[in-house]
Amino acid sequence: MNTPAPGPDALAEDILRGVGGPENVESLTHCATRLRFQLHDGDKVDQAALDALDGVMGTVPQSGDRFQVVIGGAVANVYSRIMNLPSMTGGGAPAAKSDAEVKAAIRAKSRGKFAWLDNFFEYLSDSFRPLMGVLLGASLIIAIASVLDALGVVDFRAADKSATWVFVDAMWRSVLYFLPIMVAYNAARKLQIDPWVGSAVMAAVMTPNFTGLLNPEGGTPGITCTTNATLGTQNCVASVFGLPMQLNDYGGQVFVPLLMVALLALVYKGLQRVFPENVQLVFVPFFSMLIMIPVTAFLIGPLGIWAGNGIGAGLAWLNGNAPIVFAIFIPLLYPFLVPLGLHWPLNALMLQNINALGYDFIQGPMGAWNFACFGATAGVLLLSIRHREPIMRQTATGALAAGLFGGISEPSLYGIHLRFKRIYPRMLVGCLVGGLIVGILGGVDTSAFAFTSLLTIPVFDPMGVYVIAIAAAFVTALVLVYFSDYMTPAQRAEATAERDAAEAASQSPAVAAEPAARERELVGAGVGGAASAAAAGAASAATGATAPAGPATDASGTAGAADASDADAASGTASTVPAGPAVQIAAPVGGRVVGLDEVPDPVFASRALGEGVGIEPVDGRILSPVDGELITVAGTGHAFGLRTADGIEVLIHIGIDTVQMKGEGFDVQVESGQRVSAGDLLVVVDLEAVRAAEHPTVTLMTITNTAQLAEVAPRTGADVAAGETVVTVRR
Repeated sequence: MNTPAPGPDALAEDILRGVGGPENVESLTHCATRLRFQLHDGDKVDQAALDALDGVMGTVPQSGDRFQVVIGGAVANVYSRIMNLPSMTGGGAPAAKSDAEVKAAIRAKSRGKFAWLDNFFEYLSDSFRPLMGVLLGASLIIAIASVLDALGVVDFRAADKSATWVFVDAMWRSVLYFLPIMVAYNAARKLQIDPWVGSAVMAAVMTPNFTGLLNPEGGTPGITCTTNATLGTQNCVASVFGLPMQLNDYGGQVFVPLLMVALLALVYKGLQRVFPENVQLVFVPFFSMLIMIPVTAFLIGPLGIWAGNGIGAGLAWLNGNAPIVFAIFIPLLYPFLVPLGLHWPLNALMLQNINALGYDFIQGPMGAWNFACFGATAGVLLLSIRHREPIMRQTATGALAAGLFGGISEPSLYGIHLRFKRIYPRMLVGCLVGGLIVGILGGVDTSAFAFTSLLTIPVFDPMGVYVIAIAAAFVTALVLVYFSDYMTPAQRAEATAERDAAEAASQSPAVAAEPAARERELVGAGVGGAASAAAAGAASAATGATAPAGPATDASGTAGAADASDADAASGTASTVPAGPAVQIAAPVGGRVVGLDEVPDPVFASRALGEGVGIEPVDGRILSPVDGELITVAGTGHAFGLRTADGIEVLIHIGIDTVQMKGEGFDVQVESGQRVSAGDLLVVVDLEAVRAAEHPTVTLMTITNTAQLAEVAPRTGADVAAGETVVTVRR
């Protein structure tokens, strides 16, 4: 898990370097959690380097040389830092290409079979994404108003409100009413035309002059209004240029600007090809407005409202006829849409429902997904406290705060959930439980667009049903994650070993100086008692002596207890625990036995993982050296951790840096939790493959809880067969 880097400018420079440098950046934008790069060449991105950066939660490559870097809540600050770098003064580096090069690049670029679908959703998402801040602000104002209404301070539904509360109404209605103009601006910018032209076209049908035509008593000639006796709605048609124009209130509409800008882009770019560059500033906007304002008023506007109303009516039918199915479907769908940025079209439908029906029925079930997501994060937070994981605790705390008070799920998703595959199934159970409750209890509606957080609970009706549903979703996900853990047993053992090693290293500069990446890889293969291994490493680094009697061996390679005591005395350390019966640890493989000082690995050589031996193997059959339980089996097959019945912990590590082989050449025969006997086959290793990968083949065996033992005596300097004693342990 990554944490914000101490130097924001350094992080900005590292990110820019990771995407290929400023010369590879065509443009850069950001949303609530992600930096969105449009690059000249996506192949120049160093994704591994970016993923390794502190402050980066993850990366998402996309088609068309687009690339996302997930930052979290600090994205605006990182974006500002990048844009303020001297190399980004121009906001990017458009490449100078000839027409032939541009054509060749477009033809050569493979966007995939469904690239058009990718473009479509990008268009929808980018039209709404920059509005997240003002939409969130408006939703919180609505929430405050709803609380005041619930407490009886003011009736916001009353027709005779005072000027003060009418003004408060205007504070949030400003965003929702003028949303079509904002969407038109973003959509036009996305399609690389003048965004102000798109805004002006949409604004033309929202002026008081146009909306005044909707009032049949306004006295404007040429307007005919009819009333639908069934629905009680009024439809007005105006005669403009001798043609009938259906009149609509476009405030809050989102489909109309999306359709309008898509057509405007074709008109605008077509006009750019017609007029010379020196007159485009005047004539392209002029003719674009002259063409598109009438087309919008006569055709696109009514069509957009019809389409939006039709979709809303269809969903309303499903919600009315199969409410349980609908209430379950929505929260189970969102967890797969949000990571891909495909949830904004559904958000557009929510706004459309509010305008067409006066209420929305999607946000209630959606709350079950959000709070299941936040509950899973809370479970991770409790586990991080329990297991003393400060980095995860910081990540989960920030993500939970952003979710509960802001309704934003991306920090939880990218910072935690998508990194640990065990979380999603448990979170989906919470979604299912919350959605089921919403469906069974009759559904939840809201008359306002609000991000689902604790602060916006009062806008939902019935509030009691909503609270029960989100609480059930939250608690279900929390309990499942907490009691079953978000890590696999192997991951938990690795994380615990890493934590214990870090705690021991913080008390020992010598161990702390070891390369962090190597130490993580090595201790990750340790057993559950890796705390003692780390303590052993710390003790040996601090005193210059280890508990085992390594300094003195006799001709047979066996160290005596007296020699061990002498070594302790020489280092100023007295042994007060009498040596118990000897336990013989067998060689896991035949070959030449060497001391850890001869091993080309600083972590093992420092005894940070306990005393032991190295064996230059004569074959690739690695056997269990003891009777005991397999506490850890590395997924790559290169390391095994065992614990005997009397508590001796043994680590077997095959080769140096062989984790980089990702399991190739390692045929694992056992699994974690299995009980084995001395001589049982653990893994078959292709030693030639290890050598071909240029890794040393030396097999290391250490006693990771050396510090808790009276004596660990390695026998080195001899050739042994598998099963012969190479280490003697006394408790």
